Amino acid sequence: MTGYLVRRFLQAVLVTVIVSIIVFLLLHALPGGLVRAQLGPRATQAEVHNLQVQEGLTKPIPVQYLIWAWHALQGNLGYSYKMNQSVGSLLARFLPRTLLLVGSAMVLAVAIAIPMGLWQGKRRNRIDDHVLTGTMMALYSMPSFLLGVVLIVLLNLDIRLFPSTAQNFGTSVPVDIADLVLPVLTLCLGNVTYFSRYMRSATIDNLLEDYVRAAYAKGASSNRVLFHHVLRNSLTSTVTLLGLTLPYVLSGSLIIEALFDFPGAGLLFWNAAQTRDYPILLGVVLVVTVATIIGNFAADLAYSVLDPRVRYT
Repeated sequence: MTGYLVRRFLQAVLVTVIVSIIVFLLLHALPGGLVRAQLGPRATQAEVHNLQVQEGLTKPIPVQYLIWAWHALQGNLGYSYKMNQSVGSLLARFLPRTLLLVGSAMVLAVAIAIPMGLWQGKRRNRIDDHVLTGTMMALYSMPSFLLGVVLIVLLNLDIRLFPSTAQNFGTSVPVDIADLVLPVLTLCLGNVTYFSRYMRSATIDNLLEDYVRAAYAKGASSNRVLFHHVLRNSLTSTVTLLGLTLPYVLSGSLIIEALFDFPGAGLLFWNAAQTRDYPILLGVVLVVTVATIIGNFAADLAYSVLDPRVRYT
């Protein structure tokens, strides 16, 4: 187990370095460059050159990356000249909101998908199973922004139940839960389709296993077999899917936050892309990469806990 943890840690470091290099090179290759983004298109060549020297942009690209990486390891992710704040302070203010949004959506999605998948697996090929399957396929086929617009029309414009934009925020997290409802529902419903389908398939497979027949032969009730035996063995696929879908959920939150004007890291990234605020773009990508790696690592550990047959060596 220790050897596995060490290997996964080294893999995580390697992936983080590769992603940071790719993003660093892409941002430097964008038209106009970092200096023009700060000074604007009307800056003179002398002004551009002076700022390039001041920012160290005349040095070779590998040297610039090493300098940036060393500062990042010390917690210095750069400075946003557009917002006149350090990138670290901006992330400390906006990132907790995104974590709250994504975490709430994932917890709610799993809480809905697990019992739904169990029910569908037990009631496979019956009318309620077909209805739920059709509903999930309809949600699966809808882009997240379209689903968000539908929820806005239904729950905001028609019955005025929840606000369509987030307004009441404190220093780090929302103070009004109503601001979270529509963006959380949008992210949640999109992920319920994934988790419930995998849970349904895993439940059907486990119901056909010999240990289920043995449990029934010993006189165990249907509910005991389903919740005591089948549930735990079926959860492994859902846990694996959680780790795999985390990058897509985090990237999807960018669209959701822009749609609902939800002031999180996704909206911060969206605004930074429009204003060419490159330090923020690089900082957000780096933090999301690290969060994704940690999430996948936690999913692997949870998989081994749920299935004692799994042993990492």
